[in-house]
Amino acid sequence: MDRRPIFDTVRRLMGRSFRSADVAALDAAIDASLKPPTAHGLSLSPAGLALIQRWEGCARRRPDGRFEAYPDPGSSLSRTGSGSGAPWTIGWGATGADIVSGLIWTQTQCDERLVRDLDRFAREVAQAPGDSPTTQPQFDALVSFHYNTGAIGSATLTRRHKSGDFTGAADEFERWVHAGGKRLNGLIRRRADEAALYRSG
Repeated sequence: MDRRPIFDTVRRLMGRSFRSADVAALDAAIDASLKPPTAHGLSLSPAGLALIQRWEGCARRRPDGRFEAYPDPGSSLSRTGSGSGAPWTIGWGATGADIVSGLIWTQTQCDERLVRDLDRFAREVAQAPGDSPTTQPQFDALVSFHYNTGAIGSATLTRRHKSGDFTGAADEFERWVHAGGKRLNGLIRRRADEAALYRSG
């Protein structure tokens, strides 16, 4: 990049010649502006939120408008046959020790939990790729993936993204389509949407 036009313009605006400190500061500013963005400082965009909400759904709405906990269809029932239903899920795919059989939430409780969970998952995704360049669509796709799998810290997908192999990372989404040892059509379609969003940026 030819920086002379920038330096000439700034020199004209300042009305004086550059000192060595001025040159260093201006060079650093230009370098910073040219550096590809990283995931640090990114937050989930409306497009990313829409993708997550589309695939999670706010399920098991009761006639009174509230939502009840349900056993995750791809989890322990199919893996162990134990009949325990754990892990239980409620609202926008929320799971955890506090989600148990018989739990009932309002729409507001479901929405507030989604906001808290997405904030945590987005922070974890922001840390995982380190200083690897990350676009907003890539970040959104990774948050959706992590929200559904919890695997951002261990997945080959993350390692490939971190190394700059974005084509290889995009190809990794389709490997995450099993639950309870079975390929699930819903996961196949979700991973395809995530991969398409990742590739779009």
